[in-house]
Amino acid sequence: MSEGKSAKKLGAGTRLLHAGAPALRDGSGPVNVPVVRTSTVRFENTAAHADYHHRRTAGERVASYGRHGLDTHRALEDAVTGLEGGHRAFLTPSGLSAITLVLLALLSPGDHALVADGVYAPLRRVDSTLLQRLGIKVEYFSPAHDDLTSRIRPNTRLLYLESPSSLLYEVLDLPALSAIARDRGVTVATDNTWSGGWFYKPLALGANISIQAATKYISGHSDLMQGIVVVDSPALAAKLSTAYEALGLTIGADDAYLALRGLRTLPVRLAQHQRHATAVAEFLQQQPQVARVFYPALPSDPGHALWKRDFSGASGLVTFAFRHATPAAADAFVDALALFGIGASWGGYESLALAAQPERLREHRQWTGDAPAVRLHIGLEDPADLIADLSQAFAAAAAKAQR
Repeated sequence: MSEGKSAKKLGAGTRLLHAGAPALRDGSGPVNVPVVRTSTVRFENTAAHADYHHRRTAGERVASYGRHGLDTHRALEDAVTGLEGGHRAFLTPSGLSAITLVLLALLSPGDHALVADGVYAPLRRVDSTLLQRLGIKVEYFSPAHDDLTSRIRPNTRLLYLESPSSLLYEVLDLPALSAIARDRGVTVATDNTWSGGWFYKPLALGANISIQAATKYISGHSDLMQGIVVVDSPALAAKLSTAYEALGLTIGADDAYLALRGLRTLPVRLAQHQRHATAVAEFLQQQPQVARVFYPALPSDPGHALWKRDFSGASGLVTFAFRHATPAAADAFVDALALFGIGASWGGYESLALAAQPERLREHRQWTGDAPAVRLHIGLEDPADLIADLSQAFAAAAAKAQR
């Protein structure tokens, strides 16, 4: 955005398009910030080196070493901070590393954390392999079935949520949960990867920290691994900065550039994902082999009212449960798909399918079925082609069940 032009009255999409753009110098300049790579930062003299060190120690975002990042990193941090409406962003090598950063920055031996049972499953692995060894107690609860107030202890330091939840997309009442936690002095963090930071604004709804796997929708092209943490205050920024430095976290300038490039088209891509996913979800509802479709934009979804209140759209993730099918039939369905890749990630332009593991489903109190389920990521292909592909895969699954 040109210097001197106010962004106060601009729409969110316009602000995102121009966030972190480089200033013009000598009358010209690039549209997007260039890739600035370095391992060493040079200084004019020892006084300048000392000044940068002191400024960084005080919390200023300046680089005294390549790990701290330069222009490309700063542009991405600024853009995502604006997207989430936060105070400061931290860039990490993956979504899981972003989660781990938050846990290690805010929890100490003897502390207690409350975690919603529908969160991204690898968090449980961080708990069992790392947090338990450090003497940190993590308690999983169902926001829909358990009373949060009664579960908060004197040593509870963190409430960790994800809305919609991973895999089954349970929509949480974030304002209500956050109000309870913050009234008791408990920090609230939430995973916001499902919305890409575009359809959902958890910091405005009461959360203190928003976490994203930029690997997914921010990238949009399945070509980078990255995590981002956005905090709402200088105090939290200081806590995360200490852990961030101690863990030696950083990302490459090329990955920062790719994420920044993906951000520019985030709104239009997500709008297309929603249109296509809604068409597929409505198709799935009509199939006799489907017992239930999990997609909060559907009026029949239990979380639809909360979704309408707190979200401005829905992403491309749709999960459905089979009716009386065997795991072998679910695998046959996935294997028969021609336009859907088989892969654990999502958020790119391509459609993906993956049979849900039974142990994953049982982690969610929301799950009450016994038939297999399949998670679909609906990409940017023509939805009529995707529906035709799904139709023939259902036929293949039915044939498998009859053998």
